[in-house]
Amino acid sequence: MTGSEAAGQKSMRGPAVFLAQFMGDAAPFDTLEHAASWMARAGYKGIQLPSNDPRCMDLSLAAESQDYCDELAGRCREAGVEITELSTHLQGQLIAVHPAYDTAFDAFAPAELRGKPGERQAWAVDQLKLAAKASRRLGLNAHATFSGALAWPFVYPWPQRPGGLVEEAFAELGRRWRPILDAFDQEGIDLCYELHPGEDLHDGLTFERFLDAVGGHRRANILYDPSHFVLQAMDYLQFIDIYHERIKMFHVKDAEFNPTGRAGVYGGYADWIDRPGRFRSLGDGQVDFTGIFSRLTQYGYQGWAVLEWECCLKHPEDGAREGAPFIEAHMIRRPERAFDDFAGGGNPADNRRWLGLT
Repeated sequence: MTGSEAAGQKSMRGPAVFLAQFMGDAAPFDTLEHAASWMARAGYKGIQLPSNDPRCMDLSLAAESQDYCDELAGRCREAGVEITELSTHLQGQLIAVHPAYDTAFDAFAPAELRGKPGERQAWAVDQLKLAAKASRRLGLNAHATFSGALAWPFVYPWPQRPGGLVEEAFAELGRRWRPILDAFDQEGIDLCYELHPGEDLHDGLTFERFLDAVGGHRRANILYDPSHFVLQAMDYLQFIDIYHERIKMFHVKDAEFNPTGRAGVYGGYADWIDRPGRFRSLGDGQVDFTGIFSRLTQYGYQGWAVLEWECCLKHPEDGAREGAPFIEAHMIRRPERAFDDFAGGGNPADNRRWLGLT
C-alpha cells in the first residue's frame, strides 16, 4: 500500500451498542434519552435502535416525517451518541415462518394479527419497507434484520429431505424478499442479514443460496456476528476473507464452545448456562477479536463496530461498561502513509534504470 492509498482509506467507526437487550421498564433503560445518556457515559459513540420498541422510536412516523427523524436524531446527539442503524430483526423473522413456529413467533406481531399468518406476513413486509424509508430520512446507509426460515425444521437430514425441498424453500424466500430489497435499493440502504441459527440464512452457503435466489441483489448484504459462527464450529476469520465485499454491518459479540462427552453443537436442550456453546460478554469468550478487527480493517470495512450483549453469566450493565473500552482497544486507525515510504522509490522515470534496462 502506497502513502496515497493509505491516506484515502477510511476506518470503521465505534464503539456503538445495540439497545434491544437493554431496554426495559426500569431506569436507566426505560426511555431512549435515559438509555442514550447512560451509554454515552459508558463510552459509546453510537446506538443501534430496535425499530419495534416504542420506547426507542415510532417506525411509521419516522418513515413519514423528516421533522420527526431530525428530532429523534437530535435527541440522541444531545445525549452524546448518534444513531448507527435501525433493526427489524423481529419483523424480518415474520417474512418467512414455517407453520411449526407459528405460535412461538406470533408474539412478534401485533395482538390483532396473531393466528393470522398471511396478515402477519403482510404487516412484516410493510414494516421492512417503512424501515427503508426511515433509514434514509435518518441519513443511515445500512439496516439490520433476520431472513426468517422455511427450511430450518429440516436442517438435519433425518428423515432424508426430499429432492428439491431446500431449493424450493430458498426460491420462495427469494420471492418474498426481492420486493423488499428493491425498496431498500430505492432508498439507497444496504439490507444486512444477521446470519443466525434458526434462520434460513445462517452461514456462508445459505447466504450464497439466497443471493442466487435474489439474482445477486446488490442490497443483499451481511451483518457479521462471529458468535454465531463459533457456535457452529465455523472458521469466522476465513468467512471475512470470502464474504468481505458483502459485510456491511458488524455485531461485536463474544461466545465460547466447549463440547463435552455429553453435549455438543445442539446443546441437549439445556439452558444457556449449561450449554457447550453459549454467548459471553466481550473478553470472556473465545472469539479472536484481534484477528477480526485486523481482517475487517484490511478489507476496508467502514461501518460501525456495535456491541450486541447477550451473556448468561454477567449483569448487562457490567457487560456494557466493559464493552466500550474493549471495542475501543481493538479499533485500528489506518495509517496516513505506508510504513516503508521512507525507503523512497516509485518514480516512474526511474523504473527502467532500477531494472538495469537503461
